[in-house]
This record gives sequence, C-alpha cells and structure tokens, in this order.
Amino acid sequence: MRHSKLGSVALAGTLALALASCSGGGSTGSSGEPEAPAEALTMLIGSSGEAETAAVQAAADAWSAESGTTVEVIAASDLNQELAQGFAGDSAPDVFYMGWDQFQTYAGDDYLEPYAGDLANAGDFYPALVDTFTFDGEFVCAPKDFSTLGLVINTQLWEAAGLTDADVPTTWEELQTVAQTLTTGDTVGLSMGAEYARVGVFMEQAGGGLMDGDTVTASSPENVEALEYVQGLLEAGSLKWPADLGAGWGGEAFGNGAAAMVIEGPWIRGALEADFPDVEFLVAELPEGPAGPGTFSFSNCWGIPQGQDTAATAQELVAFLTSDEQQLEFADAFGVIPSTQGAAATYAETYPENAAFVAGADYAVGPVNFSGAADVVTEFNNTITTLQGADPQAALDELQTQLEAAYESSQG
Repeated sequence: MRHSKLGSVALAGTLALALASCSGGGSTGSSGEPEAPAEALTMLIGSSGEAETAAVQAAADAWSAESGTTVEVIAASDLNQELAQGFAGDSAPDVFYMGWDQFQTYAGDDYLEPYAGDLANAGDFYPALVDTFTFDGEFVCAPKDFSTLGLVINTQLWEAAGLTDADVPTTWEELQTVAQTLTTGDTVGLSMGAEYARVGVFMEQAGGGLMDGDTVTASSPENVEALEYVQGLLEAGSLKWPADLGAGWGGEAFGNGAAAMVIEGPWIRGALEADFPDVEFLVAELPEGPAGPGTFSFSNCWGIPQGQDTAATAQELVAFLTSDEQQLEFADAFGVIPSTQGAAATYAETYPENAAFVAGADYAVGPVNFSGAADVVTEFNNTITTLQGADPQAALDELQTQLEAAYESSQG
C-alpha cells in the first residue's frame, strides 16, 4: 500500500468541530442512565484494499469465535472524517485505526482510552512506536504495525550502470556518487516525495530534526546542512521530484523507469507487484549522514474511545490483534511489519527482502506530530517543491517561526 497522511487541511475544521461537540464519556440512554454493555463491537479501519479488509475481518471473526462477541468491521472511505463524525454524533466506533498524525489531537482532548500500558505485551512494542503513542508520559494505545523508509534500488538499471553490491551506498557521499552514475537519458538517479515525510530523514541523519523535546529546532545548522545536501542533488540533476517525472508518487516514478532509486516504505512492494511486475529491485537501509543513520517510522494504533461502555471488551480484542501470531498473519496478508520486536524479527527472517525496513526500526523516529503541526508541515511541503535555487536557511527560519507558534498554541 502507499502510505498517505491521515491529516489534511481540508479535514482540520471538521475534526476540530467534531471534537469540540462531543464529550469523552460513554453513551447514555434516554433516561440518563448508562446503557447496558453492547453485545457487539464496531471497528472502523482505513484499509489499503481488499486484502487488508479481508484479513482484519478474518481476525475479528476468529476472536469472535473465541469470545462470543461479534465484531462489525467497517472500511472507511475517509477515515478522519468518519471518525470525527462518529465522535460528534456520540456514535464513535468501539475500536478504530488512530493515525500517528492525529493521535496528539485526540489524546490531548481526552478522547482516547489509555489502555496500552495494561496489555500483557506492552513491553514488547518497539520503543519508537511507544513514544509515538504516548501522551503526557502515558502509553495510550497499542501500535497496530509500522513502516519505515528505505532506499529502493532498480537492480536492472543498477547492473546496466556497471554497479555491484559493493556500491550500495551507506553514506551521503556514496549516495551522491551512485545517484549521479544512474542519471542517464530519461532516467534520474534518485527520486522521493517533495515533502517533510521524506526530506526530513536527511535532517535526522545530519543530527537535526524539527523538535528536541519541547523545543522547536527547525532552523538548526544541522537541518540547514541537510537541506543544502538535498539541494545539491537537485541542482546536479541526480534528484528529481516525482511530479517532475510525470509521476504521482515515488513508486510510480520507480516503476516506469523514470527513477533508478527512490526513498519509500514497504508499501511499494505491493504497488510494484500490481502495476509493474517486471521491475526487479532490492531494498537497502538509508545511507548514513554526518550524525549517523536516520529514518522515519509511520504507524497507526488501535484506538478505543475513553469511557466507552465496551472499552474493556475492546481491549481484549486489541490484545488478540496485537499478539505476535496475529500480527504475522496480517504481515502475510497485506505486507505490514509487526509492531512487536519479536514478531518483527520473525518477519525479517520470513521476508528477507524487507529486512532493511525492519532494521530501520532500531533508530527510527516519528515525524513531528503535535496538535497543529500538520498545517505547518503542509506549508513547508510547498516550500520543499521549490527547494532548488531557494535559501535553505530562510526556509527553515520561516518554518521555525510557524512551528513555534503552532506548538505554543497546542500547549495552551
């Protein structure tokens, strides 16, 4: 599946209005007395396709057979909007996908049951994922699975350029060299989305990042160095954005041969198998920068509404869904990487072609995601599209100002 951000400017108003109009408690009947616990659960998911929907339904059915509680799985056409409307109408689903970029907003308004720390396998999840779904020091909701970013290489173009396994880049300098070598005719050496969710990994590799604890650090020298490096690739012609290659995203540019390498996540495999089955490729960890390795992790958690009458039963369902055995079944069905370290290790052995994505979990960090950050990041993404010829320091100074204002607002 192709990763897409759950947050958007268009939905921000809907989400804010919806959350403002609902209360965090469980539902009540017309008499004002609490209703009896439901005999069935509803689950709202943002599915990547039929394979994911079928796998989640099968897992829900298996749990139902054991527990006696039925589960209705609903694949949302617009997860953010439908989830917000459910909370607004006091009809929130009992279990739902909660995106990393929406988590802080929902948790900050007390709409999520903080159950994850009570799970028997709470200590098995990757620490970076626990951090992503922690609010005010409390592990709130269990990570469903995760993805990291890696360097995807077209092995046919690689070999045609005279490159070997020994040339797989492990540093910025080596990436620059092979990207230039692979840039020939109608093919550019490297492509990736013109967005913070891709370019931001270079900030991490340079020792930077947009936040350091509670401090906004967007305009740091490390981040300037990262943008200057990316800018150098653009100006050399060895990096182009997918839109400049006539593609909608990096995977398409890679599949049609317009890019020899892309920075993408494990969802690219399914896309290539479906649309470009003849393309042969390998995945390597992202090259290290001046400060070492760096990549992003993206995840959803299993959300449960705070105070919902069915919360205890929903937690039992989540415990089943996050077990190593069930997560490996999901991995086999639709390619996601398990969120527990033990299951992820088994996954890497079973699918060695994806081992680089799993290895990245050891040092991955989540993109900035505090409430209000999404709008600022969207504006920064527009700046990234015009990075070639721009002033990186000026761009980051503007980002610093906007991000500081958004963060201060989120704390108020």
